Amino acid sequence: MSRRQLEITPDLVLRAYAAGVFPMAESRGSDRMYWLDPALRGVLPLDAGFHLPRRLRRTVLSGRFTVTADHDFAGAIRGCAEPAPGRADTWINAEIEGLFLELHRRGFAHSVETWSEGRLVGGLYGVTLGGAFFGESMFSRVTDASKVALVHLVARLRLCGYVLCDTQFLTTHLARFGTVEIPKAEYKARLAAALDVPARWVAEVGPDRIAAEIRALRSPDDTAA
Repeated sequence: MSRRQLEITPDLVLRAYAAGVFPMAESRGSDRMYWLDPALRGVLPLDAGFHLPRRLRRTVLSGRFTVTADHDFAGAIRGCAEPAPGRADTWINAEIEGLFLELHRRGFAHSVETWSEGRLVGGLYGVTLGGAFFGESMFSRVTDASKVALVHLVARLRLCGYVLCDTQFLTTHLARFGTVEIPKAEYKARLAAALDVPARWVAEVGPDRIAAEIRALRSPDDTAA
């Protein structure tokens, strides 16, 4: 849907998420946006259904990366919008970037960032409403950087009381962590219940609490990162 048809505002975006709909642009350079309401929705489990490969668990807990939340939201969304190997273009245009920066200022959009030697090397961002987190995109400039951000995200969501992590679509990468597809009707029922949950995103969660939560996550013996 283009701006000429309907002005896209941060308030409209929040109402759309609450109804199970999300925006995308046609390309990074496009000035057109449209709404998606897929027949099947990707959902990442926040319970025992989440799969944390053992090798990745060791990497996450090794201290190889420094992980922060909401420390550089602009950098995270910019990283997600830039081209990457195997991804010449993205759906994050300048308008989406501006909308989500405003949602971040209002406390509805959040990021998890991974750092190496002071350099931002990976991360992700998404929107929170009630007990739901709507994952938007992730990026990685070095091996495992986005995976580490995802594990930290799951630990943080569990600690902060979230009950639904929407990934929008199912990808091979996300399937390795236990992400499943569910029908639209089931997703919207779970979303309605999650919106009533009084979860609260906390950017500064103690590292010891995060590490303990990560250690509690399941690591199937037969899964390799």
